[in-house]
Amino acid sequence: MLPYGHVCMADCDVRYVFDEYALDANRRELFHGTRQVPVEPQVFDLLLYLIRNRERVVGKDDLLASVWQGRIVSESALSTRINAARSVLGDSGEKQRLIKTLPRKGLRFVGAVREEPDGAHIATVAPPAASTKRPSIAVLPFWALNNDPGQDYFADGVAEDIITALSRNRAFFVIARNSSFTYKGRQVDTAQVARELGVEYILEGSVRRSGVRMRIAAQLIEAESGRHLWAEKFDTDVSDIFDVQDQIVVRVVGAIAPQLEKAEIARANRRATGDLAAYNLYLCGLARWNRWSKDDNTEALRLFYAAMEKDCDFSTPYGLAASCFQFAKANNWASSFDENEIARLVERAAEIGNDDAVALCWAGHVHAYFFKDVDRALSLIDRALDLDINLATAWQRSGWVRGYAGEPEAAVESLNKAMLLNPLDTRVFLTQSAMAFAHFVAGRDEESSRWAAMALRLKPHWLPALRMAVASNAMQGRRKQASEALAAYIRIDPEVSIKKICGCYPFRRASDRERLIVALRKAGLPG
Repeated sequence: MLPYGHVCMADCDVRYVFDEYALDANRRELFHGTRQVPVEPQVFDLLLYLIRNRERVVGKDDLLASVWQGRIVSESALSTRINAARSVLGDSGEKQRLIKTLPRKGLRFVGAVREEPDGAHIATVAPPAASTKRPSIAVLPFWALNNDPGQDYFADGVAEDIITALSRNRAFFVIARNSSFTYKGRQVDTAQVARELGVEYILEGSVRRSGVRMRIAAQLIEAESGRHLWAEKFDTDVSDIFDVQDQIVVRVVGAIAPQLEKAEIARANRRATGDLAAYNLYLCGLARWNRWSKDDNTEALRLFYAAMEKDCDFSTPYGLAASCFQFAKANNWASSFDENEIARLVERAAEIGNDDAVALCWAGHVHAYFFKDVDRALSLIDRALDLDINLATAWQRSGWVRGYAGEPEAAVESLNKAMLLNPLDTRVFLTQSAMAFAHFVAGRDEESSRWAAMALRLKPHWLPALRMAVASNAMQGRRKQASEALAAYIRIDPEVSIKKICGCYPFRRASDRERLIVALRKAGLPG
């Protein structure tokens, strides 16, 4: 059997440029402008074959012979791949802007394509002059200038709040925190950062704090020209930090898109607390929460509770505290849980966090995870995405819960959006684990095992990825790989059982649960 990429023939050293996209046959990469678009291997093969044969209609038999190597594939599986190919290009079955279906005949790629020799610079893929795409921006970590490592979390919090506020404005495409924070502590070339993240604008700054006084400096840079669109320093009391952050957001919005309505700017400025002590505790908790270990998870939970005590109407800590319980269960960091308390946190996050996308998306996932109410979970997550369409975490949580709901294609679409918004995510193993789960639910065991393997390369002891590695390899008859994954799992959780693993997945469809049980039995796991 040929590996993925077998459709690459003599013209492998060609880049295909069309619309706002470039497809690199040699490197097997797809770019939208300067941003790399995640594409599943088989979807890439399908897209590449359609583009290379764009002068004719491609029938089902052609696709099966060239992309699936002659294997029998169901109509639903074929349709799923075609929909996925359209999705990565911003196309759909309704629009058929680039991939057109000719009833009873086949498919044809109808976009205007320009061929370039491999090695041409990605920057040549520019959107058309009439493009209405949203301005894109990355907020880099602010520098803490007072040489006190203990104050780094405060500078990080300033930048993170600005990211959150900008993200709420639908006029912008805002790179997620985990990607922009990969540049923390590094002297960087803003033009290079912009190319790597695929953005037009960079916001950078610094924080110097002395007692109750502080100075925040910020500057907005147009990446292509290096021109400073706006720069300013703010000398203020620490107690006025929220006002300063709001001013920075207003200046950035005004510099990039002065035509925006004032109401949109005001929408970007909503915040969940005005209590500095609560905010400080929340930032400390967030710093520990982002480390993804048992001890850090415990400490983050303590700090989130302390923030709630300072301001009982601060919604974000409720959602993140609930998530700490979920992580503890998913990773076997604890064996018993107070479900009444978890329910209280979820309900409180949903009640007071009606305009807090972070609180809502975590409340939704935790509600599904512990209480198996997938429908309400999806309504909370969808509300979060209505509030902040740029929130990669919300798309990631959507991917998990849509998998629970038995909607694997919608799950994959959500997870692809999460990766698009967070291209340098240092915790991408979370999304990869969810992708493995979505493909398992869809019955695509080979792809499930591939995504699980990617997650385990980054986080070898991550139980959600190990679960899918066990199940998907067992369903393929790959006993050695399934046994190795199961042995690694047992070293972490000696009490593992089929019942315990099934408890991690609140399946809506009984058939999905039964499929997981079959897989775990094949792997040799006791009930």
